[in-house]
Amino acid sequence: MAYVGTLVVEPPLVLAPMAGITDSPFRRIIRTLGGCGLVTMEFISSEAITRGIGTEVAKLPFHDQERPISIQVYGSSPQRMGAAASVVEEMGADVCDINMGCPANKVLKGCAGAALMGDLDLARRIVRAVRQAVRLPLTVKFRSGLREAEANYLELGRICEGEGVDAVTLHPRTARQQYSGTADWSQIARLKNLLSIPVIGNGDVDRPEDAARMLGETGCDMVMIGRTTLKNPWIFRQSADLLATGSYREPILADRFELVRNHFGILAAELEGKDLAHKLKLFIGKYTHGLPGGRELRRRLTEIKEPRGLLEAMDEFMSRALETASVL
Repeated sequence: MAYVGTLVVEPPLVLAPMAGITDSPFRRIIRTLGGCGLVTMEFISSEAITRGIGTEVAKLPFHDQERPISIQVYGSSPQRMGAAASVVEEMGADVCDINMGCPANKVLKGCAGAALMGDLDLARRIVRAVRQAVRLPLTVKFRSGLREAEANYLELGRICEGEGVDAVTLHPRTARQQYSGTADWSQIARLKNLLSIPVIGNGDVDRPEDAARMLGETGCDMVMIGRTTLKNPWIFRQSADLLATGSYREPILADRFELVRNHFGILAAELEGKDLAHKLKLFIGKYTHGLPGGRELRRRLTEIKEPRGLLEAMDEFMSRALETASVL
């Protein structure tokens, strides 16, 4: 059992915020599968929240079944970040998270995300403004630094603790690395040894064994899992089972396709047109990764524009795959 402020996170496993991925339907799917102690919404611009930009504000609502939930905001203005955090609190989120780790160029150019690691004075003022604006648990997610020679994650961790942050998340890669190379888990251990507040480890957790190993090797309080969930949404349930019992079950093909139908059913009920087509193509590509015939299906998707055609193609693929599996 772990805590973020007064919030209990059990199991100590957290869904990472991923732009365009961790929307409400995906968060609900993760919750249905079980094993995730805290889900995080895809990050949202503080400018968009405070200016009422519809497309971004529309991402904020969530279902009670998603709780506990963290909403992550990013920006470079302490005033706007504080105001955005107030909106997050008013929405009823369980945690507010500050993004100081995004390495995307469009975010860096706005002096937000990981760019704040290059201006720790501004980072401090943002954390202070948000802490003063809200009473709910507050976390900050950051990287090792902008570049390897400028690794300042320990200093930023001290700042966060000093300004009243309840927990921090470290993805031990630099902004320049993006997602290349290997995450240096020893940095998570060093940060944990330095701080008295909880530390959440993130990076290169590809299997349940990795989650258990990160907890054991670094002493971190929680493990955050991101990109792997797109290929294996069961990883939270599996990791929780491994931590509790020492073993876990691999999903069979029927389990995978039941999840696909449930997820796509939610998407089809809540989206339409190009928005639905985009989401379907994205997740079909992820869910068929490594399956026989998956590459051919993904090639076909480039020729299909309408959601109905995409759903029919995926349904045909699943039926054929199940038939083949029953013969073998």
